[in-house]
Amino acid sequence: MAIVDVPSYPIDRGPAKSGRRYFLGSPFDPLTHENVLDMVRNAAPGLRFRYIVTPNVDHVVRLQRNGGLGQYYKNAWISVCDSRPIAGLARLLFLKLPVVTGSDLTAGIFSSVIRDGDLITLIAPHESVVRDLRARYPGVQFRACLPPHGIWDNPEALEACVEFAVAAEARFLFIAVGSPQSEKIAYELSRHPEARGIGLCIGASLEFLVGAKRRAPVWMRRSGLEWLHRLCSDPRRLWRRYVYAVLPLAMLFYGELIGRGSRLGPG
Repeated sequence: MAIVDVPSYPIDRGPAKSGRRYFLGSPFDPLTHENVLDMVRNAAPGLRFRYIVTPNVDHVVRLQRNGGLGQYYKNAWISVCDSRPIAGLARLLFLKLPVVTGSDLTAGIFSSVIRDGDLITLIAPHESVVRDLRARYPGVQFRACLPPHGIWDNPEALEACVEFAVAAEARFLFIAVGSPQSEKIAYELSRHPEARGIGLCIGASLEFLVGAKRRAPVWMRRSGLEWLHRLCSDPRRLWRRYVYAVLPLAMLFYGELIGRGSRLGPG
């Protein structure tokens, strides 16, 4: 592994100074899609590793059930809302949370930030995604790690992902092995003194990018129905996730209402 003179690099990798606030127990930066792209585009090379998370309903509910996951989101450089239902609930409380989906962000970075010759690291779910990306972007250098299933309970595999990403020294790292595994890898990388670049925890975004999976039509995305399209596309895997998220999400929102009411006080 290359030896890096750590003190010669800027070390700031904390949350973006964007007025971060908590809603439904999760951190959100009120940044637009273009805001995030600009921050990514203008990030100086050689910065200590920092990462972006995109919480959606599934993430928020999981955080409520397992508070230990909170550090992975709290320590993210950028945390943006990837859920129109969450953004809609926020509007009911006069809180503006722009929707920045991981899929749109990934597509935006590949179309307007990444250039031929750039080195990109992937922690990918399977070889076909890597092959399709290399075919679609022949001028980009991809280095890929394909971890085994069950990485959450596999410290050796987790460490291998971290060391692979550190050694690659790439400008961007796309982590696409599902939540909360992706966020855990990104968090551990942020603690590594030699890690550089920007990491993105982006779920199935690479598969949407190369056409391995189809996104919802634009009208469904704009009307907050992308979740329905995904459910219909993969009902066996997703129905439990969506059904069992409804009540916890409602309870979290009720807690927000009670909490805001108590802060306002009587009269």
